[in-house]
Amino acid sequence: MKISTALEKIDEHQLFVPAFQREYVWKRDDAKQLIDSLIKQYPTGTMLTWETASPPELKGPHKYNEKQGAVRILLDGQQRITTLYMLVRGEIPPYYTPAEILNDTRGLHVNVETLELAYYTRNKMENDPRWQNITDIFQRKTRAKDIVRELEKKGETVSRERDDVMDDNTRAIENILDREFPEQTIPVRASVREAIDIFYKVNASGVSLTDAELALAQISGYWPEARDTFKKKLTELAEKGFVFKLDFIVYVLLGCLYHLGSEMKKLHDADNDVQLRAAWKLLDGQVLDYVASLMRSHAFVDHTDEINSVYALIPITVYCFDKGGAHLTDAEIRKLVKWFYYSQIRTRYVSQLPQKLDRDLRTIKESKNPFDELLAVIEEERRLVITPDEFVGRSISHPLFGLLRWYLKSRNAVCFTTGVALRQAMGKKYALENDHIFPYSKLKAQGYGQENRLKYSLAQELTNRAILTQIANRTKSAADAKAYLADVKDRFPNSLALQCVPEDPALWEIENYEAFLQARRTALASHLNAFLTGITETKPPEAAVTLEELIAEGEDDELEFKSSLRWDFKDQTTNKKLEEVIVKTVAAFANSQGGTLLIGVSDSGEVLGLEADYLSLGGVNRDKFELHLRNLLSSAFGAAFVSSKLKVLFPAVGEVEICQVDIQPAAKPFVLSVKDKNGVGQEKFYVRSGNSSQELSLAEMPPYLAERFQK
Repeated sequence: MKISTALEKIDEHQLFVPAFQREYVWKRDDAKQLIDSLIKQYPTGTMLTWETASPPELKGPHKYNEKQGAVRILLDGQQRITTLYMLVRGEIPPYYTPAEILNDTRGLHVNVETLELAYYTRNKMENDPRWQNITDIFQRKTRAKDIVRELEKKGETVSRERDDVMDDNTRAIENILDREFPEQTIPVRASVREAIDIFYKVNASGVSLTDAELALAQISGYWPEARDTFKKKLTELAEKGFVFKLDFIVYVLLGCLYHLGSEMKKLHDADNDVQLRAAWKLLDGQVLDYVASLMRSHAFVDHTDEINSVYALIPITVYCFDKGGAHLTDAEIRKLVKWFYYSQIRTRYVSQLPQKLDRDLRTIKESKNPFDELLAVIEEERRLVITPDEFVGRSISHPLFGLLRWYLKSRNAVCFTTGVALRQAMGKKYALENDHIFPYSKLKAQGYGQENRLKYSLAQELTNRAILTQIANRTKSAADAKAYLADVKDRFPNSLALQCVPEDPALWEIENYEAFLQARRTALASHLNAFLTGITETKPPEAAVTLEELIAEGEDDELEFKSSLRWDFKDQTTNKKLEEVIVKTVAAFANSQGGTLLIGVSDSGEVLGLEADYLSLGGVNRDKFELHLRNLLSSAFGAAFVSSKLKVLFPAVGEVEICQVDIQPAAKPFVLSVKDKNGVGQEKFYVRSGNSSQELSLAEMPPYLAERFQK
């Protein structure tokens, strides 16, 4: 399809963007690169469209009328087409509102002589007629001859050669409209679900969409209004200072429905429709607003700009959701606030977000004291105690500055200039800002400038900052610290202590700047540690070891791995000899102190699952497997032992199902009758020895039996 045709179809309501598509996210550099490639006739990708007479929910105000017949839905390539529409038409396409244009790429200029592309800068372009808005060239408001005349008016002599170059270049730009975008079309017979599946597969092979964005596209297939519904809530939260993106909502939904942070594909299936809408009703009506209020009132978080990772709010949100949206107790609130603070200063979610959410959300689901346990997880990775040396060279971008701000608000610290409490509900004019206590201009004169990296970092250190209201920061002059702090102490006597600023006037001298920093580091570390500890008492968790952790530790005297019940992975066939190995292992545990047998896990700890065993038994699920296993063990040990001393479970490790057999110690010894390779039966007695099952000789049995069974 020609570019000009695509733009005309948009204007004529024949080419649409579906509601499940994300907003326009391209940046100015992306627009420049696209136009540069088109001018040079480089490949610029393809379009994927779907021709349908039953379109999904569409972006924009236009409503589909069946009298229109089949229309085209743009599934892939909308960022490029939208860019071209804005640069050619000079307007936002009708399927977008201005709020959905995250970066306005209009106003691109081109030097018609050199074909350099750039956005307007006055110094470079104001007096150079060669620089023109590319939209004017596309619309033929500006032609090469107009530019030549302007140059000649300025006294330049334009040679025939230069004239030809500028003429050729403007034509090259105009001819972009005749370029073809190769188009792949999904046929009319495809359903909405099939079209979204194709959209997913196309995008999954590249990097254009995140897993959360692809999941949202799939959700929109079975809930067309989902994107707009979520965006409405995001707007409400943003007005309260809590600014999130759509992917945050998708992570929240995944957490609430599945207690996972990965496996976004779980949200793709339309079977989620009813429970997802029900979850959203509770989130929208109660939980999200409650979490925002909770963070503001108890954690002193007034805006998400103060948070280094908003994903720490996902476990908190899921916890409140699991409570049915009911308000938490004071003890619960204190524990989650304490964990939240440590998640920020110890950067819990800065990397490996899905994996960490998997672990943390499982804890939220399974633990009686989840935030105690989550705090212990952080402590495993990073010490909790804050030390003075952590502040050295740290700027206000460091998470410790966020904690400092929350702490100061918690103790009703005041602005040094106005005396206004930092904790008050502030309007925009009184938004909190930070300011150098020792002015940078003064420090620079003392050698703390950019020419010395170490000293520059000390000048910008967060311990050289005070929290002020915005209006105060704008009126504060670059006064010497000594005079400034003396004035503050005189007007608001307790204000320095409330912001942990050393009150020894000797430390306010600029020659003692580094001693001032050290004194404030020590004070801040002490105050912040006391603040965090004092929020609430948290106890080391008493949680059971997870199955994943058991497998990672490897086999021992109470844990054994078997790859399968009866499937021989080496020969790729059923091998009933393997069943005898299972029986031997159970006997060894029963004759010893008990233990756990995991079937579907290799000796090395690789999780293989049970699918091969299922198929060998003529089934695709656990029912036949469990029946076969129980019959096998009942034949060897009796039904009474199997029903009273064995527990058979089918847990999942990740997404892979295995079999877990928990064996209690037997009340009497089990001697197995085992056939040798000649078919002759022999009685054998097995026990656990280290990480394996061993046969005891006749000579060894009497003392063992006396010790184990005759107490």
